[in-house]
Amino acid sequence: MKSLRPIPLAVAAICLALAGCVNLLPKVDPVALYRFGNSPTASAAKEPPGAAFGVFKTSTVFTRAAAGDGMLTFTNGEAAYIAGARWVSPASVLFDEAVARAFEAGAGRARLIGRGEMAKADLVLRLEVRAFEVDYVNGPKAAPEVLVQVRAALNSNQDRALVGDRLFEARVKASSNRVGPIVDAYDAATNQALGELNAWVSETGQGAAK
Repeated sequence: MKSLRPIPLAVAAICLALAGCVNLLPKVDPVALYRFGNSPTASAAKEPPGAAFGVFKTSTVFTRAAAGDGMLTFTNGEAAYIAGARWVSPASVLFDEAVARAFEAGAGRARLIGRGEMAKADLVLRLEVRAFEVDYVNGPKAAPEVLVQVRAALNSNQDRALVGDRLFEARVKASSNRVGPIVDAYDAATNQALGELNAWVSETGQGAAK
């Protein structure tokens, strides 16, 4: 029977040292996760006369600094991210989900058509998010404003002719300089901008889709 060789003391000491390292790691406070645009305000307006028309939305162009999971802020021209707070998914992903929900809740005739769907798309919608940020316009200690700025272009799917383009901007002041109220301001600003976008697409595209 083969005897077991004893572990050298040096190796044993290293193993014990590595095992002890687990208890030496500093405790890290968990990062709070948030989301926006989850509950768009449903329009109470009656649908305009006419048949529904399909709109295919291309990939949204998002300002790079705000596209990730950090909450971008500006104070006197200096950019920073809110410490200890993150979006549950990248802001660009949450924004596209909010766009889809805004069109579902809207009272217009425009219907978003996803890639691969069999329905015909009469129009093509291109969105460019130019600003998605927290602005400390009255200093770093005052309640900030959330700015959402979206450029939209609507083209005919048949001949690519421009049907219309418009810049949508929403500014909502947070009730206080805390993360919760700031996220609420993000919600309100996003819902305002996308509600106006949905109404514009439905109104502008109605004639072009005939």
